[in-house]
Amino acid sequence: MSTELSSPGPLAGIGKDLSGGCIGLEHKFARFGDAVSVKNGLEISGYASLFGSVDQGGDIVGKGAYGASLKSADAAGRRIKMLWQHDPGQPIGVWDEVREDANGLWVKGRILDSVARGREAAALIAAGAIDGLSIGYRTVRAARDQTGHRVLSELDLWEVSLVTFPMLPTARVAGKAEDRAGDAALREIVQCFETARQALRG
Repeated sequence: MSTELSSPGPLAGIGKDLSGGCIGLEHKFARFGDAVSVKNGLEISGYASLFGSVDQGGDIVGKGAYGASLKSADAAGRRIKMLWQHDPGQPIGVWDEVREDANGLWVKGRILDSVARGREAAALIAAGAIDGLSIGYRTVRAARDQTGHRVLSELDLWEVSLVTFPMLPTARVAGKAEDRAGDAALREIVQCFETARQALRG
């Protein structure tokens, strides 16, 4: 038996978090091991979301949850954004392909080295400081299952970000590149404190 949850509306979700994300969007992190790869430091592909996995928020994304949103975006000519830490003011690349398959939400895109933050993101991935993708979405339809988990059956996908902190602990992004950044870890810590400070001020 499941309990149907009504749509929370256009501004529902967790609101602004310490990652500096958009107000009204919920976030889910994916750390997939070898399921996501980075080539030449800039080309990234793999799963941003897996179906059937329970995350730290107690949610499960159901199969087909992104279908309607992807179809609507395609019809409107709207591309899913590639952002840095869910910050709409910091696009760092483009997703050339976003689609569903039997396993989850598969993405393929390019980090732009013509953007300063894109170069930094590529260096951080190469150094192992950034190892995750996170989706930014709004819940359209969800229901509680017998164990109390929220099963998300329809989601409105807005963006897929490169992020630091996990939501789904069994996932991992594996990034390999020739470039090295010796001070990447320090820059990551500074960035975390800066985004947290800005979020608290805002």
